[in-house]
Amino acid sequence: MITKSLTELSTSLKAGDFSSVELTQFYLDRIAKYDGELNSFITVTEEQALAGAKAADEQIAAGTAGALTGIPMAHKDLFCTDGVRTSCASKMLGNFIAPYNATVVEKLNAAGMPMLGKTNMDEFAMGSSNENSYYGAVKNPWDLERVPGGSSGGSAVAVAARLAPVATGTDTGGSIRQPASLTGITGIKPTYGRVSRFGMIAYASSLDQGGIFGTSASDCAMVLETMSGFDPKDSTSVERDVPNMSASLNDSIKGLKIGLPKEFFGEGLDSSVAEVVNDAIEEYKKLGAEIVEISLPNTHLAIPSYYVIAPAEASSNLSRFDGVRYGYRCEAPVDLTDMYMRSRGEGFGTEVKRRIMTGTYALSAGYYDAYYLKAQKIRRLISDDFKKAFEKVDVIMGPVAPETAFKLGEKTDDPISMYLADIYTLSLNLAGLTGMSVPAGFSKNNKMPVGLQIIGNYFEEAKLLNVAHQYQQVTDWHKQAPSAYTGGE
Repeated sequence: MITKSLTELSTSLKAGDFSSVELTQFYLDRIAKYDGELNSFITVTEEQALAGAKAADEQIAAGTAGALTGIPMAHKDLFCTDGVRTSCASKMLGNFIAPYNATVVEKLNAAGMPMLGKTNMDEFAMGSSNENSYYGAVKNPWDLERVPGGSSGGSAVAVAARLAPVATGTDTGGSIRQPASLTGITGIKPTYGRVSRFGMIAYASSLDQGGIFGTSASDCAMVLETMSGFDPKDSTSVERDVPNMSASLNDSIKGLKIGLPKEFFGEGLDSSVAEVVNDAIEEYKKLGAEIVEISLPNTHLAIPSYYVIAPAEASSNLSRFDGVRYGYRCEAPVDLTDMYMRSRGEGFGTEVKRRIMTGTYALSAGYYDAYYLKAQKIRRLISDDFKKAFEKVDVIMGPVAPETAFKLGEKTDDPISMYLADIYTLSLNLAGLTGMSVPAGFSKNNKMPVGLQIIGNYFEEAKLLNVAHQYQQVTDWHKQAPSAYTGGE
């Protein structure tokens, strides 16, 4: 069952080889068996999942089922789900029951996909390791002593350990691509505005974008197409037609021009990661692609720019969590000021507080021009770098992260070192482009997964998925799974 693609699962469901209820129960049983040590789920919605599966079986029997009907999935716990806790992995929202569905949830519900549950994450999506969750760290299924990456680590682990066929994630500075790389699965971040942000609890509004994790590019294509599209409830949603993302998967990539930024292959990149990435690029050469060296000269400014802009937006977005209307409220406040201070002080974790303080400082009187305004100017320079590069090449490739998954606790006392893990992913979000991570092999140093990053121009998700799919037709890295969770099944 766990080796079947979404297309194969869909075919088997319609052929009556098994029912959606049986398939959903199969994954619920795997969650019950394995997630105790992985900690990839915050909430498991067994009753709701089986009810959704029963409804899907009725659709299949009536002949009204779509391609995704009956296939279970999981949501990152910042997508609002009607009647189900949406916590953002924070004590602040530990008791918050959303009264409506996010547009992404609504669309996948309408496609007939039962929801297995809500996945663990870094608190309010702030982190690169999934150690910042109020509900505890998520463990990498390839090595339980290592991080899975963040902030969408729970979703990545659920797919990597085959506890769910696919799962949603969000990417603000690499939070889909980085955990996909570190856990050996496929993950895609669409162009900013491609997927509705309505009902997706905000971290940094100009950077956040929802996306999808799967074992393969073809699986991601099926779900991303369903998730995408204009939403009048989201002012950042782009009114643009959604292409059939599966239709072009098998197109030839002969003559494809691949740009390799010299800034992605310099000092700081682990040699074993570089070796895996270079081997993947050699495969593309065999497929007829042309390699072009390019430069993204402002890459080194991405981290300082991002860590001014994102915390500034976070400080504004998280001001609503004050203990007044919903969420955590401290006990027995003596007055309004005490309630504000203690509710926020007790409700937010260390990393969230750090970013709120950083953002508030950057926006404060006397510092706005020096920090926030300057960071926005750098953001334009970074975007221009990509614009010039895409005049010469079709896609850009490189590593996702400078190293493989590090040990749990290794960087928790050194936030700057943690931030540097996002050096190759942040610039993409600042420019609003689409990008993905594709499993490309394992490091010789520690046998941990390494992902190849593929970056595309605006709204070229279909091209990216085609490029990834062609690589996955000649390699089997995307079929590799941690044996501790897949043996004999």
